[in-house]
Amino acid sequence: MNDMTDGYMTADGRKIGGVVMELKNITLKFGGVTAISDISFDIREGEIRAIIGPNGAGKSSMLNVISGFYIPTEGEVWYRGARRPQMRPYKVAQMGIARTFQNIALFDGMSVLDNIMTGRLTKMKKGLFAQAGWWFTGAAKEEDEHRAKVEKIIDFLEIQNIRKTPVGRLPYGLKKRVELARALAAEPSILLLDEPMAGMNVEEKEDMCRFILDVNDEFGTTTVLIEHDMGVVMDLSDRVVVMDYGRKIGDGPPDEVRNNQDVIDAYLGVAHD
Repeated sequence: MNDMTDGYMTADGRKIGGVVMELKNITLKFGGVTAISDISFDIREGEIRAIIGPNGAGKSSMLNVISGFYIPTEGEVWYRGARRPQMRPYKVAQMGIARTFQNIALFDGMSVLDNIMTGRLTKMKKGLFAQAGWWFTGAAKEEDEHRAKVEKIIDFLEIQNIRKTPVGRLPYGLKKRVELARALAAEPSILLLDEPMAGMNVEEKEDMCRFILDVNDEFGTTTVLIEHDMGVVMDLSDRVVVMDYGRKIGDGPPDEVRNNQDVIDAYLGVAHD
């Protein structure tokens, strides 16, 4: 494991801390298909870490390994200096890792507020029986406290005017923002964003970029981002991992990755031997 005290300074003067997560020699196979092949990289405290690559490169599979949804066939996931054992995704979420999805996964019939409240489930202590005696068991007080935190997130992401609107009535770009809000409600130390700007117009992308940067600046949240828009990736990220056919072909600062010939070939569709 890398020295947890190590860090670096970004071009804009932000201090990035030591390694918070390390993926060691990760291989993921589905039957005879290898989705990820022997990939290693780390994620540092407070950085925006991008994972990019052509369609089918294995990016979402890697995000699913980080979130605990997939168990790697080979390799290890290390978190805060210790090897993470095999565990269910909800246990990973309780460790402080939250995510959004490539395909929006919200409850259309519920309001924006209620959807975001579901992000607080890992923080709630009162069980089913306590909920049955809502006023007398402290469950009502607990819900009020969680609701107050959710209201702050609603203000932060500037969605006050839709807080009571059923999610199913919202345009696509606002649904993406609600999904980000739900992930933030879990107060994650690592936030995983799977193509948060897919399908957005230019204005919606600009808003989402601003919010991602604000989340990093305001809360110091470490962010792992998958995104196909290279302009967005190069502007937002501190370091970039590049995948192609399940292999890692580049890893470093955006300018270094941009000039990597293997990366250029992958995106230009140059024939592979």
